Amino acid sequence: MKKKLFIFGGIIIVLFVALFFVTNYQNNQTVENEDNPYGTTDLEQGTIDQLDDPLYDNQVMPDELSETVESGEEATVYFYSPDCAYCQQTTPYLAPLAEDMEVDLKKFNLLEFGQESLAYGIESTPTVVHYENGEEVSRLVGQHPEEEYEAFFDQYVLD
Repeated sequence: MKKKLFIFGGIIIVLFVALFFVTNYQNNQTVENEDNPYGTTDLEQGTIDQLDDPLYDNQVMPDELSETVESGEEATVYFYSPDCAYCQQTTPYLAPLAEDMEVDLKKFNLLEFGQESLAYGIESTPTVVHYENGEEVSRLVGQHPEEEYEAFFDQYVLD
């Protein structure tokens, strides 16, 4: 009886180890893909899970965002976290809405770059901010219905 128990336990351990290595291999393949906009393989799991998701295209890196805002260029930025439940509910309608309205919605991943967001006064997610002439013009904080994002884009981005 003990021998069967040890065999069964050994099989379970081998399966868990194999699962760990397969998952690790898949994550490495994903982050080493040339479509990885982050330029690093040291990413959080939530970010890795979204690398192939077209809803999270158009990522902006901290240096790029800083240069854009400081240069006075117009920019609309969606500050989100892959681990944020509200962001996970908002992105599936916000990203297509921005695309349909031809809004160049930059996405800033706070899970990877949370410290850099302090310069922009981001306290919670999701947050959409519109910048013009190096200044913040308006922001929407929290989860909102699609109509409110559409009105925001109409008023501040497309006028």
